[in-house]
Amino acid sequence: MKSAAAMVILTFVILSGGFGGDSGKALARGLYGGPTIWLSCENRREYPIRPIAISEDGDLVTGYLGTGRGRGLHVRLIPMGGGYRYAGTGVWFDGWRESVYLYLRKYHPIACTVVRGPEPARG
Repeated sequence: MKSAAAMVILTFVILSGGFGGDSGKALARGLYGGPTIWLSCENRREYPIRPIAISEDGDLVTGYLGTGRGRGLHVRLIPMGGGYRYAGTGVWFDGWRESVYLYLRKYHPIACTVVRGPEPARG
């Protein structure tokens, strides 16, 4: 009887968020459903980015870059002095703010713009 009452109390505490003090903060920051991000490029293609982890400041740390091949390519942040770079196996993009260059092949940059919002803009 005691164990059943303890289980009910424990379930209530877990469901009410008593043990996950920062779980609401993480959810609000977008860890589990952040904004849709994609690269809108000059080659008339859009490459979606599905975030896996976002920092407390709202910066993408790691995610999947959709290239049309399966579930996407895993990319992660590589901090740089001026700007940023996200790299994965055989692909990377780097830039400053919303202006980036996407490299799907070595020595072939594609100029892109980082776009955030509920869905890609069609034009």
